[in-house]
This record gives sequence, C-alpha cells and structure tokens, in this order.
Amino acid sequence: MAREGPNWDGLLKWSLSHSDGTNSSRNLSDEDRRWFMEAMQAQTVDVIKRMKEITLVMQTPEQVLESQGITPQDIEDMLDELQEHVESIDMANDLHSIGGLIPLLGYLKNPHANIRAKAAEVVSTIVQNNPKSQQLVMEANGLEPLLSNFTSDPDVIVRTKALGAISSLIRHNKPGVAAFRLANGYAALRDALSSESARFQRKALNLIHYLLHENRSDCDVVTELGFRRIFMHLASSEDADVREAALRGLLELARDKSGKADSSSSEEGDKLKQILLERIKGISEMPAEDLGAAREERQLVDSLWNVCYNEPSSLRENGLLVLPGEDAPPPDVASQHFEPPLRAWAANRNPDTKPNNEKKEKPLLIGPAPPASDAS
Repeated sequence: MAREGPNWDGLLKWSLSHSDGTNSSRNLSDEDRRWFMEAMQAQTVDVIKRMKEITLVMQTPEQVLESQGITPQDIEDMLDELQEHVESIDMANDLHSIGGLIPLLGYLKNPHANIRAKAAEVVSTIVQNNPKSQQLVMEANGLEPLLSNFTSDPDVIVRTKALGAISSLIRHNKPGVAAFRLANGYAALRDALSSESARFQRKALNLIHYLLHENRSDCDVVTELGFRRIFMHLASSEDADVREAALRGLLELARDKSGKADSSSSEEGDKLKQILLERIKGISEMPAEDLGAAREERQLVDSLWNVCYNEPSSLRENGLLVLPGEDAPPPDVASQHFEPPLRAWAANRNPDTKPNNEKKEKPLLIGPAPPASDAS
C-alpha cells in the first residue's frame, strides 16, 4: 500500500543535500522541480474548496449518508475540521455565502446528541466576536434551535454547548439580547442553575453576570425571579468557580439595591450574613497555597460585606484580604529586553568620561575684543 501524504524524510534529505554549503548553487532539473512542487502541494489545503465539500455533505440527507457508509462519528470528525476552518473570521463569514450555515444549523436538531453538541460548538466559534456572522445566524433563526437545546435537551452536554453558543451569539449584540429576553431567557438561566453540572452552572452564571453588567435594569427582573436565593445557595458550592460567580451575582444585586428600598426579607438578609461568615471562616482556614488562589473570592466576600453592612469584613482586619506581595507592582521585565532607544542613549551618554587633561575649548565670546594693553 502506498504511503499517504508527502515523503517528508525524502524531502528533508533532498533539502540538506542541496543546501549544506559544500556545493555551489545550481539550477534544479525539471524532475527535481516537479518532485518538490508535488511534495509541497500535497500539504496545501484549499479551505474554501474543502468547506464546499463539507457543505455538500451537510446538505445530504442522513439516510443517503448512511447508505454510503457515513457514520455519526464521521460527521463529528467533519464538524471538528469545519470548526478549525471557521476560526478565521473571513472563513466564518464565507460559510453562509457558500450555503453551509443553514445545514449547520439543521444539525442542531440531529438525532445524535454528539452531533447536536458539536454543531453548537461550531456555531459558537462562528459568531464569537463576529457581528456579521451574529447577524446572519439571527436572520437564519439560529437562536430558536439553540434555545430549544439549551432548555429541553435531555443531554446536559448538549445543553451546555447550546448555552455557550447563545452566549457568544448575543454578546455585544443588542437584537440578540432582546430576542433572548423575549424568549424567557432569564427563566431558562434560572432553571440551568439547578443543574448538578458545575460546568453548566458556571456558563449560566457568567452569562447572567454579563447581562446584568450590560443592563442594570435587569437586576429587578432577576430579583423577581428569585435569583438572589439561588445565588446564596451556590455561594456555598464546592466548585470554586461557581462560588465566585454566585458571589459576583450577589454583589451586582446588592449594588443595585444600594440606595433603594430593600425588598428582601429579613430571613434572606440573615441567611446572606450567615453565608458570608461561613465563607470568611472557610477562607481563614485555607492553607497558604489555596489562599493565594482564592484571591478573587476574598475580594468578592469583602466587597459584598462592605456593600451590605457599610464596613470592611474581618478578612481585612485579619490581613487576609491582601496577602504579602499581592499589592507589589509587577516585575519590570519589558524594560530589560525592550529598552526604548532614547532611554538607552541617555543611559549610555556620560559627559564625564573624557580625560581630565583634555584641552578644553575656549568659550565663544560675543561682543568687542578686549583692549590690546590688557592682552600684553
């Protein structure tokens, strides 16, 4: 069986034999030139051509693919390849023009969970920080199947991937945020927080934080939906990232409530204080290596305590808010390797390096010369 791909060992030997410096340069023969070009072109991929081929597969009915021996794993591998191609914004935008976006969105409804999850990953890559593709996906009604998978798919991985795609789709996308809110997106996020998957919870919490940060008026919405109580529950999670995200959500709500009439019950207030005291105790008992890693959690606990009770937490009093060295400026690494030319010139310029016995130039006098008698 012939080997697949170019003969890289042969190419290396050929290159070395023609560039070892022992022989003078010479023109390549037609045979050598043809062999070299074939070896290089074997590794050259026409991305647009390949994306068109993948699009053709995605447009082919599943039963036809099955009759030709194409398996769900083959489809997953194909979507993996497509994801690599669309990491380029230009390629992501071209996917729609070559007809590949609509069948990709159709894979969100595929009967195989792994394909649904992988399709959501590709969509997330396409729309991330890409306003044009965000608009194209919105116009193609791509938010609807993503929301359906996020809220009701039986596979938690599919739900998580769909949420990740939604988050990428609506970030810095006002029409997307509006559509998400109209589709009861906050209620879906609330339900996601009750999942047993910490990863799913983290993605939901991060999107909630983004939405509240972008639109402060939504704090009233999440308060009415009971998010405060859920945040308090998750603030005691065993997952450090979930704890931090929940504390961040509580801090957003507390800052929004500051100066307003307090609608929370005294029971919720007592519960929050108890949770914060427990977190302070937990932080105080952390070993040194864990304490350094919990820097953001320490700051969130102290900030939340300060907003709620108008005083610093005991973390500050006990020297646990800022550990030794954390407030030190970062080391000056750049100047050692990227010294500006003017600074280097000034540092190397030393007017005192001339010999002391060097004859000094007489100053240039402006005005009439002194009388001749003075010179004698």
